[in-house]
Amino acid sequence: MLASVLLVVVAYLIGSVSFAVVVSRLFGLPDPRQYGSGNPGATNVLRTGNKAAALLTLAGDGLKGYFAVWLAQRFAPIGMLEWTIAAAALAVFVGHVFPVFHRFAGGKGVATAAGILFALHWPLGAALTVVWLAMAFGFKISSLAALTTAVLMPLGMFYVFGPVAATWSTVAIAALLFWRHRGNIAGLMAGRERRIGG
Repeated sequence: MLASVLLVVVAYLIGSVSFAVVVSRLFGLPDPRQYGSGNPGATNVLRTGNKAAALLTLAGDGLKGYFAVWLAQRFAPIGMLEWTIAAAALAVFVGHVFPVFHRFAGGKGVATAAGILFALHWPLGAALTVVWLAMAFGFKISSLAALTTAVLMPLGMFYVFGPVAATWSTVAIAALLFWRHRGNIAGLMAGRERRIGG
């Protein structure tokens, strides 16, 4: 039990590292919370015109989601394996959204959710990445692509695994994704949502 709790706490702390903030400091860029959408994520970093910084932010936020779940898969006690994996997946996502290292002002979690999904079931993660790319390049609206994949993520998990703990963790993650995108949803409905690269 103690090992499981420790893994969940570690997952939250891993999630609390905001790569948008860290990478921006390394590249000498403005704080991503102070311009554009104010969201510390890869899409907002891209608004500086620095594609390398945006790519590193995307990779870092995705890899931390993958790594936290991988740690749980690798080191969780056998009797607590299913619960620990699900809790770690949710904890790393919550860490990204409410990071203790950045005054609980985090990102929206799209890349981190993708990393989590790749760790849980990489073929589903790959399929939803294709969906995200098609939506993002087709409509040039990051939030629309994110919301579409947020709906499909738990549905895909139910199809692959059924109603297990990890599936329910993705339901919670999808709900948080929608909550974090509530401003974007209002923008989409009003026809004034920011476009990628805008």
